[in-house]
Amino acid sequence: MSYAIKRKHEYHPSKFADFGREVRGVDPGNLDPKEFAEVQEALYKDVSLTPEQQYALTKAFNPQSESYGHGNKKIEDTNTESILLPDLKTIPRVPQVQLIGNGTVYNHEGIAEAKLKHPSHTTFHKTRVSPADEAQGVTRFYCWHIDAALYDLSPPKVTTLYGLIVPEGPTQVCRYDDGTGDELPVPLGTTAFVSGKMMFDILPAELKSLTVRSRVRYAPHPYVWMARARVMETGLGIESEGLEVSLAELPHWKEARCTTLPVTWKNPVTGHLHFQVHPCGVAELFVHPLPDSAEREGALYPDGAHLTDLKEVRDLLYKMQRPAIAPRASQPSIPVLDPMD
Repeated sequence: MSYAIKRKHEYHPSKFADFGREVRGVDPGNLDPKEFAEVQEALYKDVSLTPEQQYALTKAFNPQSESYGHGNKKIEDTNTESILLPDLKTIPRVPQVQLIGNGTVYNHEGIAEAKLKHPSHTTFHKTRVSPADEAQGVTRFYCWHIDAALYDLSPPKVTTLYGLIVPEGPTQVCRYDDGTGDELPVPLGTTAFVSGKMMFDILPAELKSLTVRSRVRYAPHPYVWMARARVMETGLGIESEGLEVSLAELPHWKEARCTTLPVTWKNPVTGHLHFQVHPCGVAELFVHPLPDSAEREGALYPDGAHLTDLKEVRDLLYKMQRPAIAPRASQPSIPVLDPMD
């Protein structure tokens, strides 16, 4: 699907002022309450960690949580048709921490051998860059996402990504291939981040109104549901080709365990609204009607709506999210510790 940006969006450097924090001078694995409070506040407005310490740091933001975003069962022991299966290996003694990467790893944190496979757009997109372009360093985003199960579990407040060994090599060019000409230089092993606050802030008024009135319903077992489908060129959502696994074919599921979540989330410290949706897993969209006192001219779905047509839902989400993954808005980041020999 191609998407032409019709509206000029403002990517002034000030938009990045609250996007990410670098913390120095503390040991994230052993924060005292005062230090943690400072880190927590910095998050909302380079270290050596064991899996236990990484989990302790992450859990400190939500002490009541005992699981990571996809639950504590080994990914490889559940939902064998999940799109996540090739990518994640569970640390046995700390199931809340997952190992990701590329290649074979031996004797790592209780794992005798792990064959890791770095996800590639060539296996999940409807189209791919040509082998000739790939040889010249052209790539694509694999899939924009949030780290959450989106079935039977609430999304985590915080997730952490800790780099052990990262690859060295020439910079790649991440190409959007959606007719805009957008591309982004990225180092090898990049995880790109975007700001949910910016995603909301740069929307025009009619779309802001829509987001604050909307909730998304995710498919049951969404990572199994989407496994046969194919992702768009930008990595921002699924192509609507009817390839999703039917509800009857999914692993056993219950309606009560399906998640319906808001499109915008309020920052508990600043009160700002952040757009947070995993577009690949969304099956339906619910829109509340405008209040009686609200201006209705130009409003979208002023009387409310329940959208169940996948293409309509996906096109609408894409229109709202695509501006915020533009090269000037995306932040390619990689946690560098030790270069790979």
